[in-house]
Amino acid sequence: MKKAILVLTILAGLAALPHWRCQPANALPDTAIALGRQLFFDSILSSNRQISCASCHKPEFAFADTSAVSLGVFDRKGTRNTPSAMNLTNAVSFFWDGRAKTLEEQALIPINNPDEMNLPVDSAVHRLRSNEFYTKAFQLVYQQQPSAQTLAKALAAFQSSLETNDTPFDEWKTNGNEAAVSESVKRGFALFNGSANCVRCHFGPDFSNTEFRNIGLFNGAALNDSGRAAISKEPQESGKFKIGPLRNIALTAPYMHNGMFRTLREVIDYYDNPDRFVPDAVNRDSLVSKPLNLTEQDKRDLEEFLRSLTSKQLTAKK
Repeated sequence: MKKAILVLTILAGLAALPHWRCQPANALPDTAIALGRQLFFDSILSSNRQISCASCHKPEFAFADTSAVSLGVFDRKGTRNTPSAMNLTNAVSFFWDGRAKTLEEQALIPINNPDEMNLPVDSAVHRLRSNEFYTKAFQLVYQQQPSAQTLAKALAAFQSSLETNDTPFDEWKTNGNEAAVSESVKRGFALFNGSANCVRCHFGPDFSNTEFRNIGLFNGAALNDSGRAAISKEPQESGKFKIGPLRNIALTAPYMHNGMFRTLREVIDYYDNPDRFVPDAVNRDSLVSKPLNLTEQDKRDLEEFLRSLTSKQLTAKK
């Protein structure tokens, strides 16, 4: 009797957790999301079988990383900061430079990248087809053997499931609970939409955008990542990068495409006066051409607002 109660208690606890934290170790996945989740956490997709998608997209940090650039196979350094893999269903392009147009296309690129997982996609498919567990799983979900297409679909399905709208901010603005956030959060939201001008680039349900902007982190010298221009081949797009969602931003430090800012406060200080950080920026957007002249209280309020965008799923007990 006691054992049965313990099992029920454990199952109830798992049910209360986000789905990425409660996967049975050897259960055969029977949905695209479950299969994608299994693949996301499995190092079978890297050449040395030591790196998984989750190695760089850590669940406890909103599926981002904690270092400026991530380490791939054989400790090879990436070239850009690992963005969150959450809240991407409204996106129209992926990666900082927008090189991928769909989640499916995006999902396969890190596998093939020599600095990340370093495994040709056809080799990854061969491994999956040689694996009895995955052969059964793909047959169950897609009624066919693993392929590049179904591998991409499964990983994309899992990423598409990582949407969050259960934050203190949502409790306040959507559900009308005035007590869900502090007065500081409310002031920060007013600043975000007002004199701080953040809403010009970060708007909509995920506080994101479909545009690419140059916020002044390109000078052709120490900061020489040309961003979108490397893909579009358009010189006027030098230094432009994708505007990502702000949901769960408090958990995804360090920030920017190169991870140069360690804290939210540093990001706010930068936007307050970009020239103090990068006085020789090339092609910086006019939206960040002048100091904001934020007060100390303004900065604290903006940070509190950004922290209110953290999902309760991510703060739930592990």
